[in-house]
Amino acid sequence: MAEDRDDIGASGKSVALENRNTGEDGRRYSPSAARNRDAIADVLAAHMPVGGHILEIASGTGEHGAAFTDRFESLRWTYSDLDEISLASQKAWVQHTARDGRLRGPIRLDASEDNWGDADAIENLSGIFCANMIHIAPFEAAEGMIAGAGRLLPPGGKLLIYGPFARAGEIAESNARFDADLKRRDESWGVRDLEADIVPLAKRAGLSLAKVIEMPANNLSVIFQKA
Repeated sequence: MAEDRDDIGASGKSVALENRNTGEDGRRYSPSAARNRDAIADVLAAHMPVGGHILEIASGTGEHGAAFTDRFESLRWTYSDLDEISLASQKAWVQHTARDGRLRGPIRLDASEDNWGDADAIENLSGIFCANMIHIAPFEAAEGMIAGAGRLLPPGGKLLIYGPFARAGEIAESNARFDADLKRRDESWGVRDLEADIVPLAKRAGLSLAKVIEMPANNLSVIFQKA
């Protein structure tokens, strides 16, 4: 199994922020996904439509979708991403994983764009999921993702965003250090403030804040619901 960290975002910079391994079959493995997937799955079980169809934005290695469709036998999951290495890994997970067509994609998708291409045509979408993306992308990606969720989700549909946040101007010490490191890499990156930055976008998109769940390592699972 080879080790690399070549996930390159739209800025031309690595967005992996960790060493990742690639298997001979093309599937990639992320240490952070291995650490957080069970905790996130518990949140999905309690608060997301795991009997429906969820679109994942910026699916990375693809491990989340593979793990969640394994745990939830009625869940349909579609990968999407912008960078080529991640798309290849997601494709390898789909090819490797027997899920009776429940694990789908990947779709090439730039969340910052108004037109999401094939994702705009997904039928019976009930949820959108995004983990660890909005802090390692320009703020336009968060704006576009939340606007897209407001456009595509049906009434009652839910958006779950997982990652580090500030809260109304307050930020955990570890997240403040992380924020400074991100801004050194790219001044357009950074830990977003949930109340100041994200909730206003959601309101404009017709989404209300439904739940904020504290997660390990000073992360949050933030759930919005379409009116």
